[in-house]
Parts: sequence; structure tokens; C-alpha cells
Amino acid sequence: MQVLGDKWTVLIVREAFRGHTRFSDFRRILGIPTDILTSRLCGLVDAGVLERRGYREPGARERFDYHLTSAGDALLPVLGALAQWGNVYRPSGHGPSRLYQHADTGEAASIAFVTAAGRVIAPEDIAIVPGPGENDPEIFAIRPVGGPH
Repeated sequence: MQVLGDKWTVLIVREAFRGHTRFSDFRRILGIPTDILTSRLCGLVDAGVLERRGYREPGARERFDYHLTSAGDALLPVLGALAQWGNVYRPSGHGPSRLYQHADTGEAASIAFVTAAGRVIAPEDIAIVPGPGENDPEIFAIRPVGGPH
């Protein structure tokens, strides 16, 4: 939650998965205030979710765009799970805004718990148990994310 703890951050990551990389695109699509967008992009860069890459359009100053890192790519199941939950429990009445499917076959995909052997586990059969880092004070430490870039 330290990384994706607010609505704007989740929406920026969602748009990055949709192929948007530029500040102006995020601003236009999301309608997010510039100062909030700057702060959230810096936080995502600091967290290793996005990386900044410089580019220059002819006759313009250098600008930066933002690309998902491997840590960012690993958030796809998180966004998929949120979308899946929203489609069931907060339906728009117009159907899902996005579908998750196999890129080659078009077969519908869903988020599930899967064993190492590939067996899907029903949510009611999942046990949440303490892990080895349960008592690590860093897990629940509140640290500010972001800063000027």
C-alpha cells in the first residue's frame, strides 16, 4: 500500500499498462492536477515501478516519459484482480471497461490463486498464515514516497 496507496497512483499505473508514457497523456486522460501527477510519478519512480526516459521532440526541450519496470509489470495481476472485483461488485451497467484475455487466442483470463503444480484454489480454501517476516518492523513502517525528479 505504500506504493499504490491512492486512487491517482493506481490510475497512472493502469494507464502505463495501456501504453501511455508521457506526462501530457496522463494529465489529459486522467484529468489529474499537475502537482499531484508530478508527485505520484516521482513516487512510482522512487519505488521502482516506473523509470524515466528522456526524449526530445524537434525544436523542444528535453522531456521525460515513464515506462513500467519489471516491478511495474508485476503489478498486472493486482490491477486485474481489482478490475475483476469491480466487474462483479461494482458493475457499471455497461459491462466491463476492459477485458483480460490471452494475447494470441483471445481466451478470457481471470485472476486466481494457483498452486505450484498449477491447480486453482477456490478463495474459500485459502488460508492466510504468518510468514517469516511477520515481525519485521519495516513491513508496516510508514515511509513517504516521492520527491522532486
